[in-house]
Amino acid sequence: MNPHILYIGCDDETLPLFESQYALPEGMCYNSYLAEGHKLAVIDSVDARKTDEWLQNIKAALLDRKPDYLVLQHLEPDHSGSVNAFLAAYPATTVVCTAKAQTMMAQFGIAPQNVLPVKENDILDLDGLHLQFFLAPMVHWPEVMMTYCPEAETFFSADAFGKFGVYHADEDDWACEARRYYFNIVGKYGLPVSNVLKKTDALKISTICPLHGPVLEGEKLQEALRLYNIWSKYDVETKGILVAHASIHGNTAKAAEELAEMLRARGAEKVAVTDLCRDDMAEAVEDAFRMDRMVVCASSYDNNVFPPMHLFLWKLQQKAYQNRTVGIVENGSWAPSAGREMKALLETMKNVTILEPMVTIKSSLNDESRQALAQLADTLVKK
Repeated sequence: MNPHILYIGCDDETLPLFESQYALPEGMCYNSYLAEGHKLAVIDSVDARKTDEWLQNIKAALLDRKPDYLVLQHLEPDHSGSVNAFLAAYPATTVVCTAKAQTMMAQFGIAPQNVLPVKENDILDLDGLHLQFFLAPMVHWPEVMMTYCPEAETFFSADAFGKFGVYHADEDDWACEARRYYFNIVGKYGLPVSNVLKKTDALKISTICPLHGPVLEGEKLQEALRLYNIWSKYDVETKGILVAHASIHGNTAKAAEELAEMLRARGAEKVAVTDLCRDDMAEAVEDAFRMDRMVVCASSYDNNVFPPMHLFLWKLQQKAYQNRTVGIVENGSWAPSAGREMKALLETMKNVTILEPMVTIKSSLNDESRQALAQLADTLVKK
């Protein structure tokens, strides 16, 4: 990272869930930076859980100087939760944000005395460094902006290019937790993400500084840009098939595992199986977007579909799942209903091809339903 850009963020190793729903086996980090010209700009705040540590980091970085600006790229509480404490310590600081952010501050109890609203391509002169602002509405809130420092060739990307985990978690495998983060946090907003990426095409960027996860440089930066171009367009990253099952007593799970073995035997490029009742739902969503094909296997329940499968498909619907091929396997002992309900949810999604016929199992696999599974496997490997 450029010597005029200092990292002053905080790790939160004990946070169990992000947004109260996403598992954090390696915690989370809240990133903040100090841009040093002759004037000083702190870029983004941190969650209230880490206020004291952040203020100590700022004090150590300032070396008895006073910050001139606090740049707020995003008002979500994990990035604005310490603003009031910062302004109590440094009341003369000017807060730089979008006009939309200025109107929203009171909703979060933030009442700065000095606010400088900025527009697209506005430039803040730090006397030695410059900060250029790019509006990024709905990546993934409406008030978001991103910031570019040409002298440092550094792009501050707000929540884009973030990942789960503390600052130094999985340094050699950025994509895994970045992918789970993207599709579950930002994934619905592929078009806004794509629009921001287009804005940066003309910029010389050597470093990306996100609000979560590591600073990206060199090959890691290039790989992140490659993946974001795929993800934001809902393109296929990995040719393969996800088999997702929701099974009450285990027979649907057995059918899903048998289908997976059929697919592997037929030479499918990659086959992943997820148990929606027990595995991490966020990872299942990630895999659904990563691969080009999917099979959903579920038990019938109360003349509908077993709730874990309904939740999974609802999440895909909410995150704009599209441009994929899906097969359906239903199980029902007397009046199968799961297939009907799964199909109805899938039909609301853009450019999703539903394979016919669906496979129906009556309680457990028999010769007839096993043959239907084999035919589904044949169709899937030819796609």
